[in-house]
Amino acid sequence: MAAVVERVDGCVGSLDSDSGSPRQCSPPPEQPHQNNPLLALPIVAIENILHFLSYDEISLLRAVCKRMDTICQRILNQGFLKVERYHSLCQRQVKAQLPRRESERRNHSLARHADILAAVETRLSLLNMTFMKYVDSSLCCFIPGKVIDEIYRVLRYVNSTRAPQRAHEVLQELRDISSMAMEYFDEKIVPILKKKLPGADLSGRLIGSTPVAGPSTSLTTMSLLAKNTPSRSEMTKVQQQVKVNGTSMTVLRREMTEIRVKQLEQQKQLQDQEQKLQEQTQVIGEQSARLAELEHKLRELMDSSAAAPPGPLHQRRRVLCCGRHVCRGVGKQQWVLSLHRA
Repeated sequence: MAAVVERVDGCVGSLDSDSGSPRQCSPPPEQPHQNNPLLALPIVAIENILHFLSYDEISLLRAVCKRMDTICQRILNQGFLKVERYHSLCQRQVKAQLPRRESERRNHSLARHADILAAVETRLSLLNMTFMKYVDSSLCCFIPGKVIDEIYRVLRYVNSTRAPQRAHEVLQELRDISSMAMEYFDEKIVPILKKKLPGADLSGRLIGSTPVAGPSTSLTTMSLLAKNTPSRSEMTKVQQQVKVNGTSMTVLRREMTEIRVKQLEQQKQLQDQEQKLQEQTQVIGEQSARLAELEHKLRELMDSSAAAPPGPLHQRRRVLCCGRHVCRGVGKQQWVLSLHRA
């Protein structure tokens, strides 16, 4: 009776019960491209063909073989970098059209575009912190290709729509799939990748072995423990702290903008008050000159009436009436002058 055995190199063969030698094994799975015309093409040609597919479909093709896995990993990594550059380009174009004042930005037609792009930037930062550490170490690729497709969909929607929906409505699908991808990566894949990090085996052997008694034993253990990578909770705390700091900075910038606006308004009011003060000073000067002229006329009338001989009664009454009118005019001018001074 033959039993199936698996060799270390991955070949599968059958072992006879009589003889202890295995039979001829099947060809290794690394060489299917020799009989497949598609996989026999150059890598550049295969990449150009795969670019007609979505990133989600490319991520599913990684299970075909090792050659296809390598090509798809490269395309996924390049896709994440390309979508980051495309987002930066879109954000620069929108910011160039927005006014500088925060109060004017809220009522601008591109306000929702800016909100959506800012939310996408936050999501890209989270994905970068979660995946790119291990991607740069060549331990894995950017696995969730569907997230790249969704980010492209949101960016194209923002560029092609004049009045987009609110940010939480547009980004609902992106938040859901990216959150699920990051949680699965942290819970299922990161523990495996941490063992493959450079120096992980050495630190594991040093920590797991029985330490030799000596004064530096505790120090060595503490230094090795301190080199461990941060946990998910620590990363979450750091992200929350960064978010809180960003919110506080936004509030401070808004307050500074409001203070500057109030300062400009007060300066304008001071200029208006100075102009009004100059006008009132000019009016007071004119009234003072007129008052002096009326007082001079009154004195002349009083002197002429006192020096003139007694004449008819109607002439005396006429002089007295003129004096009364002049006195009334002088009193009115003094009353106006007192009001201006008050």
